[in-house]
Amino acid sequence: MLRVEIKERAQWKALAQELGFHFHTIDGEPYWKESAYYQFTLEQVERDIEAPTEELHEMCMALVDKVCHSNALMQRLSIPEFMWDAIFDSWRAGQPHLYGRMDFAYSGDGPAKLLELNYDTPTSLYEAGIFQWVWLEQAIEQGLIPRHADQFNSIQEKLLGALAHIGQRLSDNTLHFSCIKDNVEERATVHYLQDIAVQAGLEAPFIHTEDIGVQPGCDYFVDLSEAPIKALFKLYPWEELAQEEFGKLIPELSTHWFEPPWKAVLSNKGILPLLWEEYPDHPNLLPAYFEKPDEKALTPGWVRKPFFSREGSNVQLKTNDGEFEDVAGPYVDSPWIRQAYHPMPRFGQFHALVGSWVVGDRACGMGIREDVGRITKDSSCFVPHAII
Repeated sequence: MLRVEIKERAQWKALAQELGFHFHTIDGEPYWKESAYYQFTLEQVERDIEAPTEELHEMCMALVDKVCHSNALMQRLSIPEFMWDAIFDSWRAGQPHLYGRMDFAYSGDGPAKLLELNYDTPTSLYEAGIFQWVWLEQAIEQGLIPRHADQFNSIQEKLLGALAHIGQRLSDNTLHFSCIKDNVEERATVHYLQDIAVQAGLEAPFIHTEDIGVQPGCDYFVDLSEAPIKALFKLYPWEELAQEEFGKLIPELSTHWFEPPWKAVLSNKGILPLLWEEYPDHPNLLPAYFEKPDEKALTPGWVRKPFFSREGSNVQLKTNDGEFEDVAGPYVDSPWIRQAYHPMPRFGQFHALVGSWVVGDRACGMGIREDVGRITKDSSCFVPHAII
């Protein structure tokens, strides 16, 4: 694994705007960065990323089954009791899921270590699935990278197949898409998925999450015209939906959700200590534990995470040498886990994280995020990769 500095493509920002990648720069700082790329060998990708991702995914599915059949494990994950039946029923019915992302610390030498799962509302999908592929093709054409370069990336192809499969299960071939208002990145992610859904033959109307309503006598949530929403993709976390006023209606109404309610099990950081309990000493897992209420002093070499946290918020860590880092955020009310600290590879001043994508139960691509800090945040840069 190498970080290789190269020239940027001419006029790439204009192309990004044309393709709807409006958040390539955030608050004046680059989010998409192509002054470098991360280089892997095919063996590294197949042996150290693709194969472990699929193995870990199967382990996660087995653990979901165990949690769904155990009220005690639901309680350990702090999942609200009113959601238990909806989670169990969605799992028992075999409701399909669409996608997920595993985040790894991987240096190119030794097994990749799972840092966390992003299995409910993962972002960076558009830049991983399409924009870095466009970069690869154009960088080859412009002689910026070797002509035989490739990329671990069948994300869009797998999404197309998964959405076509989902469409076959829908009674009216309609899948609504939603995200909150005034979030450019989330709207771009949802728009990307809408486009793929249309290619897969689905009707794919959009509604903002805040505009979803209920209608007396209707068995489904409704849109602004009070038409039933029979199936809905929501880029909104299950744990936050469960806290909304209408969240308590979710188990009572028949709207089919994507991601399905059983994904609430995997979007919870508490899944990490459960994985370690179930598969201790697995080469791709890090020791992880539920934090006890009276556990204040921790020896160096740990990462502390809330059960419910997004994009690095409220994560704290202390390295083996005693250096401390943390990120502020709003997630202060949930329980915490502790995970053994494992350093991400450092290239100059940048720490690199590998995000490995799963679509339809198959590993299908990856994206690299880098940051000067050890904690990957929403502002961490996305850098393309190539297999040489």
